Amino acid sequence: MKHIKHCSVIAALAAAALTFAGVAPAALAANDGATQDAVVATRSFPKTNAVKKNILAEASSTQVESDSDWGGVESLNVPQTTSQAEKDVEAAAAAAEQQRQQQAQAQAQAQAASRSAARSDLSSSGSFTVTPPDGASVSSLLTFANQFVGKVPYVSGGNTPSGWDCSGFVQYVYGQMGVSLPHYSGAQATVGRAVGSLADAQPGDIIANAQHAAIYVGNGMVINSQLNGTRYDPIAWVFPSSYSIRRIF
Repeated sequence: MKHIKHCSVIAALAAAALTFAGVAPAALAANDGATQDAVVATRSFPKTNAVKKNILAEASSTQVESDSDWGGVESLNVPQTTSQAEKDVEAAAAAAEQQRQQQAQAQAQAQAASRSAARSDLSSSGSFTVTPPDGASVSSLLTFANQFVGKVPYVSGGNTPSGWDCSGFVQYVYGQMGVSLPHYSGAQATVGRAVGSLADAQPGDIIANAQHAAIYVGNGMVINSQLNGTRYDPIAWVFPSSYSIRRIF
């Protein structure tokens, strides 16, 4: 009886062992299958890291060789443009400057022609020889004016060595020195710089009023053209009334 019980126990243990053995492999297989499925899933959908790229920067980048020579900024030849308004202003300025130069040249030529004509009149007069002034100085002016004393008659309205009046004589003498004066004694009393008194007067000064004009030579004397011709006279004799003293040189 005991033997039979032992055999039953053994058989029950064996059956239990077999049952456990069957369940465990199945569970392991199931677990193994799940693990395999997870691996397959991982391999089928691998995890990737997305890399963002600056497409614009890559598109604009340029590879340049290290020995490339692109030149410096100073070597660039950039054309300069000028607007039409600027061109018009420049053209107007150039035209004005050209006109100014032409006027100055014409004036110089006219003055030279006037002096030449006056000197030609002197040389063609035939009555005496006149030496032109050798410079714009007081001594040159007085030496030049002295050549006409006693040789040129008084002619009302005249201003040449053929004959002149008082202001015409002063105008001609100073004109040969390169100084332009009006042909009227009253106007000549306003030219140049004023001198306060006869005590301050110097040779070469113009002495004039509305009736007469002369050139001061010093010592209270003037050289002038009056009814008796070109001559030296005392100031008090030819200027009985007030007068102006004007300095050119």
